[in-house]
Amino acid sequence: MEGDPLKKSLTWLHGVLRGKIGHGIETRVLQGLRIILVEKEFMQFDFVVPNVVSDVDGNWHVGALASLLDLIGTITTFWYADCVSAVVDFNSSYYSTVKIQEHVEIESRVMADKGKLMHVVVQVRKKGNGEVIAVGNLWMASNKLTIAQDLEAILLFWDHPLLSSFGLKGERGIVSNMSCGF
Repeated sequence: MEGDPLKKSLTWLHGVLRGKIGHGIETRVLQGLRIILVEKEFMQFDFVVPNVVSDVDGNWHVGALASLLDLIGTITTFWYADCVSAVVDFNSSYYSTVKIQEHVEIESRVMADKGKLMHVVVQVRKKGNGEVIAVGNLWMASNKLTIAQDLEAILLFWDHPLLSSFGLKGERGIVSNMSCGF
């Protein structure tokens, strides 16, 4: 599995779906997600909107839908680039509502690869008539560092003079006095 990005991505996704990785919100948002097709720049999913993501009117809550767009975009770039990327710009557009227990299709595609910057589009459509529900545009950045290199960079950050110029003190992974508003 170490060298296979698809296996790593699917292992991560299955871990999230079972609640073994991440936070409870990811497990709830993705509850019942099924993978239909995986290609190098494209992923397709089948999904029945679960009861746990309902708003007060019985529709798919837009916050839960936004979380799904973000998570699907992240897993697509993880598979495509074989590294963890950070979302640097996220824009979502909502065109229609979906009731709980409705069936939808989700497609995610890498639209542009500019080296360390990738653009992913995630589209959610009603199954059957293909009506577009929502579209997420994510720009993802990757430093392509190994985990060890990334950890070293984080540890160096805590000793950076910029922290003290804001009145912050770094303590190996803990920033105290974080009241600067960012």
